[in-house]
Amino acid sequence: MKEKGSNAKNFWQDFRKAAIESGVNDTVAEWYVNWSQRFAKSIKGTPLPSRSKEDVMDFLHSLSLEGGMDELQVKQAATALEFLYRDFLNIDLGMDLDRYLRDEGSSKKNTESFIFKDTAISQLEIVSRYKDLFDRFRSELRILHYSPRTERFYEMWIRRFLAFHNKRPIDDFGASEIKAYLDYLAQTRNVAASTQNQALNAIVFFYDKVMNVDPGEFDDFIRAKRPARLPEVLTRNEVKRLFKEMNGVNLLMAGLLYGAGLRLMECLRLRVKDVNFETHQILVRDGKGQKDRVTILPQKYAPLVREQLIYVKTVYEKDLEAGTEGVSLWPSFERKAPHAAKEWIWQYVFPSAQLSVDARTKKVKRHHLHPSNLQKAVKAAAQKADISKRVTCHTLRHSFATHLLESGYDIRTVQELLGHADVSTTMIYTHVLNKPGVAVKSPADF
Repeated sequence: MKEKGSNAKNFWQDFRKAAIESGVNDTVAEWYVNWSQRFAKSIKGTPLPSRSKEDVMDFLHSLSLEGGMDELQVKQAATALEFLYRDFLNIDLGMDLDRYLRDEGSSKKNTESFIFKDTAISQLEIVSRYKDLFDRFRSELRILHYSPRTERFYEMWIRRFLAFHNKRPIDDFGASEIKAYLDYLAQTRNVAASTQNQALNAIVFFYDKVMNVDPGEFDDFIRAKRPARLPEVLTRNEVKRLFKEMNGVNLLMAGLLYGAGLRLMECLRLRVKDVNFETHQILVRDGKGQKDRVTILPQKYAPLVREQLIYVKTVYEKDLEAGTEGVSLWPSFERKAPHAAKEWIWQYVFPSAQLSVDARTKKVKRHHLHPSNLQKAVKAAAQKADISKRVTCHTLRHSFATHLLESGYDIRTVQELLGHADVSTTMIYTHVLNKPGVAVKSPADF
C-alpha cells in the first residue's frame, strides 16, 4: 500500500493530488474526495483497507435508493471508489462496478432508465429474467466488432424495450410490439429522431441476430421529428482564438479535429501505425459505420505528433518493463495475434495516464484518453476566448469541412476526407458558407 499522510487531512489531500495526477480536473478530483469521504463515514470503526466488495456495493445501492439521487451521481460515486481502491490504495476488491451500475442501478425518481413507470420493473429483474439472451446479444455484437460504447447503448435499449412489454411473453413479440415502443418513444418520451433510430437499430439487431426471427413490417410507426438544423461553425479567427487558450496534448488533439476533420473518438483511437509522416496522411480505422478512410496529417501539427510519440514511447517501454498486458485490441484480432497488444505499432497516440481494466477481457491494459478530457478543455477554452457560440469537439470537424469548401475544394473531395457515405450529408456545409452557391449581394448593399 502507498504511504499516506499522518492524519486524515493529509490522507485526503494525497488522494486528491493522486486523482489530479491521473488526468482528472480539479472539479472531478473534488467529487472523488467527497464521495470517498462519504463512504468512509458510512461504516464506523472499520478502516477503508479492511472493507469488502460487499460494503462498496451496499453503499452504492443505498445511494441509488435515496430520494433526489440521480444516475449520474451514483456513477460518480462508483468511479470515485474504484479509483480509491484500485489506483490509490492498490487493493483489488474484485469489483465490477460497470456491471453493478448496468444491472442494479435504481432511483426513486422513477425514470425509465432504472424503474419503469408503467411496469415498476427494475433493470436487475429484466437482466436476470433474460440472462441467456443478453449473453448471446453481447456475444453477437462483439463477433461483429461493434464498439463497447455501441454495445452499452444497444443493451440499454433492449432492456427498456423488454421492460416496456414485460407483461407479455417474449415469444409473442412481433411488429406490433416494436411499433408500440417506437410510438411511445416519439409521443410520450419526446425523444429526438436520432435517439429513436438508435433504439430501432438495437431492436432490429436483437430480433435478427439473437432471436433469429423476422420482426415483420412496422414502417408505419410514428417518427420523431428531425429538426432542420445547420451545423455550428467557427470562423478562422475564432479557431485561432480558441487554440490560443489551449495547450499541451489537448491543443494537439483539437488541432487534429480541425486540421484533419476527425471525429473525437477517431482521434482518441489513433494508433502509432495510423500516422504516416512521409505522405502526411492519417489512416482512420473503424470510423463511423466501421469504415476506413484516409485524411490529412496537417503539416503544422506533424512536429507535435512526433513529440507526442516520443512521450508515448517512454510510456510504452515502462509498460513493457512492468509486464503489463499492452493496449486494448479487438478480441478476435487479439486471438489471432496474441502478442500484438505489446507491439509498438499498436500503441495509442494519446494513451491514458493510468492503466485500467479492460471491460471485455478483464485484463489490466493501457487505454486511450477519456473523451471528457478534451470535451471539457474545448468548452473551457471557448469561454476564455469569449466565443459566443456553442463550441464542442464536433464543431471543429464542421469548421474543417466549411473552411475547405470556402477555399475552393470540390465537395466530393471533402466528402471523402470526412468519410460521408452520401454527398447529401456533406452538402449541408454549403448552407453555412459565407457565400452560399453563387456570390449574391444583398440589395441593402447596392
